[in-house]
Amino acid sequence: MSGGLLVAGTTSDAGKSVVTAGICRWLVRQGVKVAPFKAQNMSLNSFVTREGAEIGRAQAMQAQAARVEPTALMNPVLLKPGGDRSSQVVLMGRPVGEMSARGYHGGRQESLLSTVVDCLDQLRGTYDAVICEGAGSPAEINLRRTDIVNMGIARAARFPVVVVGDIDRGGVFASFFGTTALLSAEDQALIAGYLVNKFRGDVSLLEPGLDMLRGLTGRPTYGVLPFAHGLGIDEEDGLRVSLRGTVRESAVAPPHGEDILRVAVCAVPLMSNFTDVDALAAEPGVVVRFVDRAEELADADLVIVPGTRGTVKALAWLRERGLADALLRRAAEGRPVLGVCGGYQILGERIEDDVESRAGTVDGLGLLPVRIRFDREKTLARPAGEALGAPVEGYEIHHGVADVRGGEPFLTDGRGKRLDGCRSGAVWGTHWHGSLESDAFRRRFLTEIARAAGRRFVAAPDTCFAGLREEQLDRLGDLVEEHADTDALWRLIESGAPAGLPFIAPGAPGARA
Repeated sequence: MSGGLLVAGTTSDAGKSVVTAGICRWLVRQGVKVAPFKAQNMSLNSFVTREGAEIGRAQAMQAQAARVEPTALMNPVLLKPGGDRSSQVVLMGRPVGEMSARGYHGGRQESLLSTVVDCLDQLRGTYDAVICEGAGSPAEINLRRTDIVNMGIARAARFPVVVVGDIDRGGVFASFFGTTALLSAEDQALIAGYLVNKFRGDVSLLEPGLDMLRGLTGRPTYGVLPFAHGLGIDEEDGLRVSLRGTVRESAVAPPHGEDILRVAVCAVPLMSNFTDVDALAAEPGVVVRFVDRAEELADADLVIVPGTRGTVKALAWLRERGLADALLRRAAEGRPVLGVCGGYQILGERIEDDVESRAGTVDGLGLLPVRIRFDREKTLARPAGEALGAPVEGYEIHHGVADVRGGEPFLTDGRGKRLDGCRSGAVWGTHWHGSLESDAFRRRFLTEIARAAGRRFVAAPDTCFAGLREEQLDRLGDLVEEHADTDALWRLIESGAPAGLPFIAPGAPGARA
């Protein structure tokens, strides 16, 4: 069996995903065969593996960091929220039904522990090291009994735990201490120490606090990672609730032509796979913004309606906020609009949904000659084809089945046969996520957009999105290698948590030292 480590966090978005990826990239550069693992993930940002399994996109990114092919073993349980109270449960890459939070935590979650432990055991039998990512905080004491992703999996595997804290938010010392002190003695025995994330300034000013933290807890800090701009690594839980002014990080290079292109992405409810636009943001001279007001579309050269786990709900939201009318006006004026997955469905004529929203038949925006029927079976695929004379690859995650009744083919087999989507005037739609990561197609598509928008924008001829992603993952590996105690981390991975770590009172309710 191999060694391993669990990367936990004081909060959601503390940096667990990127730290896990950074450790994976550092290890693989040392010649270690390593795999990522997250027992249970709640995210609308997902990916399809080559065997057709749906997993969290963060785990796919971590697998890329580890230079291995992602599989369902790396994320056996994925929860895809459909609202405040229920989620679709995806088990081993396949949806198995909708469940309320009460129903899941009331028994189903606990029953999945054997499944996730089996997946972890299979990875440990194949790899030298497995780096696990926790979820939220391990100190969510109301959920500890049914926990399978933080201390539950750490206890089952006897993995040491490093807790990551986002110092940019403030209160990191209290968060480290409080996280530890709220755990039972058995759980605390696996909390090996801490890792500070997103630090700005002089580390020497932080060191007295780190010394005091070690005196209070008996545990070291394994590194202080500096705040790094422009990483643009796939996020797990989506954008923050407030989207005002949110801009996807763009390339530093100046525009290749005389003009820039402005892209506005409608921030629909339950937005999924918003990382589809990252390849656009990586292009010099392309500015990508997420918007939620009709007037914010006025200066956009391209408007994107992205994927969503609630197509009918997103359509109603667009209408309520005046964005639907703005999209209709754009199309009438010949100004470009692109719909992806749920956004493609919204742009069609009609939606028959007795599966996702159970709303029955709903009129779409009518911008594309497409009728959508929701099927209970989910389409999960990794298709490839051609568009605008260039090769395209993508992945599909949807219940909607498209009946295309006109328009021009968009994604084809290279011989003119339609594979997916369609185009009508300046409006395009496709179910394929990730298509814009195909460099040649993206350049030709942006050239079309610039022509329609009357912009003297020229797509850079040498932007390689896959290469940029590799550079970003190497930067994560550099952060770990240069700013963490890698010798100490390796000892944890190889030998487990040190013996004799002190108990910090009060511990979890009912805990004893």
